[in-house]
Amino acid sequence: MGYDGTGGIHEPVDRRVQQLLRRAVLDHAVTEHRRQFLPVLHVGVPGIRARRFEVDRHLDHTLRTDVVEAMLRPALRKGVVPLLWMTRRGDIEPHDVDGAWSAAVQSAAGELGIELGLVVVTRHSWHDPRTGVSRTWKRIRQR
Repeated sequence: MGYDGTGGIHEPVDRRVQQLLRRAVLDHAVTEHRRQFLPVLHVGVPGIRARRFEVDRHLDHTLRTDVVEAMLRPALRKGVVPLLWMTRRGDIEPHDVDGAWSAAVQSAAGELGIELGLVVVTRHSWHDPRTGVSRTWKRIRQR
């Protein structure tokens, strides 16, 4: 299936998960044209519907966890566990923000009793900071 019991993505990655994450990269590449921008946390389904939260660097772990839980609750009330991804500038190399928000997602998952993972999306790639599984494109295009 490509998704393990701890919320991490493993090889082989499920085809549907690959399609959704490719869509997240494409949407980010097409819509974000600024050179400098804050990371954005997304909760939902890429290309269909997602809630967004512009990441504030000054939030502590508890507040980050509260943000994740608040963003998840509408979907969870409908019985859906959505995908969580964070768009940011840069490349696939880990940033401090990746680890901080991945930890908040894991804390929220534990409090809510569900399995979750965070995927980091840039203009050319996605990666799972917990497992290192990733995909990269030189130039991503609409199919």
